[in-house]
Amino acid sequence: MGVNLREIVAKKPITFEELKGKVLAVDGYNILYQFLTTIRTPDGRLLTDSKGNVTSHLIGLFSRTSSFLKQGLKPVFVFDGKVPELKHRELQKRAEIKMEAQKKFEEAVKKEDVEAMQKYGGRTSRLTKEMVEDAKKLLTLMGVPVIQSPSEGDAQAAFLVKNGDAWAVVSQDYDALLHGADRLIQNLSIAGRRKKTKVLATVIVKPEMIVLKDLLKELGISHDQLIALSMLVGTDYHPGGIKGLGPKKSLALVKEQKTPEKIFEAAKWAENCSIPWQDIFKLFKEMPVTRDYKLSFRAPDNEGIKQFLVEGHDFGAERVDNTLAELQEQHSKRQQKGLGDFT
Repeated sequence: MGVNLREIVAKKPITFEELKGKVLAVDGYNILYQFLTTIRTPDGRLLTDSKGNVTSHLIGLFSRTSSFLKQGLKPVFVFDGKVPELKHRELQKRAEIKMEAQKKFEEAVKKEDVEAMQKYGGRTSRLTKEMVEDAKKLLTLMGVPVIQSPSEGDAQAAFLVKNGDAWAVVSQDYDALLHGADRLIQNLSIAGRRKKTKVLATVIVKPEMIVLKDLLKELGISHDQLIALSMLVGTDYHPGGIKGLGPKKSLALVKEQKTPEKIFEAAKWAENCSIPWQDIFKLFKEMPVTRDYKLSFRAPDNEGIKQFLVEGHDFGAERVDNTLAELQEQHSKRQQKGLGDFT
């Protein structure tokens, strides 16, 4: 879920043409949850193969990643590792919400209430270890690098950007900015549409970019102050933040008080949160990341992909073959131009 800074964050449009040839660190869990939420049957059920295995995430991942590659993008998928202790309370809360949504979904199934099934189906999304492993396997077969973070994926993705190994983070959440990512790209969907939260509708979207240094300059604050502001608004480590302090009021308070110590004292943090502000602040500044990774882009393993998707998960052979043919054509063009995108 992350922090909601939408009200105060300025974004600028960016095109796929501008992103061509650039390495992009994709928040793996973030994008897989998108697919599990939106790629469902008309009555709200997840798509599955003949053995009952969920395939919604694989359908979305194969389509989206193929589109990225055909557009000349170089995606690197980063996956979450160990959940920080401070996040367990929020995860428990989310689990309870999903359990309640599951009950309502099952009630809707009994009543054959398709609209209610659609409404509650997406809210039951759970990403299992098996789903994640399948996603990693597919990406590897497609020649796309996969990085396993020791902790939060958005922090690892931000590290890739700060380290100069990626140009921007791709995620719908803003947390990568708090971890110091120079650039964040949202709405990077070839389809150009996104499902609205909690309603049965979609909206037209276009890719947008947030540049950290420009954001800080426009808001007139430092990066430490941005972290403090976000904590007042609410993060995964203290959802809801400080009551009565939205993004705009928090911004005014941060600019007035300046230092974290004064900011949290003025906001009466200790009276509203049992977790010391220093503990959360330190997580954003020092989240564990790994330097043990190698970004190697390879040509897709066509036979491996067909065996995994067609034979293993009942994907349509013709559709997979057509996609692979397009990827092969794109790969050949890159080789002819000598861009060296693949090894």
